[in-house]
Amino acid sequence: MEISYSEVIPSVDEYTLLIESTGWQGILPKGEQKLNESISNSWYSISAIDQGKTIGFGRILSDGVLHALVCDLIVLPLYQGKGIGSVILKELLRKCNEKDILMIQLFAAKDKYAFYKNYGFEERPSDAPGMRWINRNIF
Repeated sequence: MEISYSEVIPSVDEYTLLIESTGWQGILPKGEQKLNESISNSWYSISAIDQGKTIGFGRILSDGVLHALVCDLIVLPLYQGKGIGSVILKELLRKCNEKDILMIQLFAAKDKYAFYKNYGFEERPSDAPGMRWINRNIF
């Protein structure tokens, strides 16, 4: 196993495989064109590649000054626990640091909190939790 890292975005098929490996099925119905548009519009992204196959991916949305959001950090299950997610996250943080971005945020699954805490992320205080709105075509 010889992992390389590249700023190239994964194909829609590779991205779909990564998403399916997480159980985040809700975004897949958007279709190929929308998924490609989504990852192409990232402020910064990095892929982990093993023998030509994308096995990990991380990306950031940002205004490039104050705020950044890590919206994907995915490593295929077979490759987890090998430091690949750490390399991806460090590269995302390096890019934000290079631009002196003030605040980097993310949403993490409960079982991933410890991973992110190792890199200085903190849980939001319970008196100031985050919120979200999901478009379910209610209008």
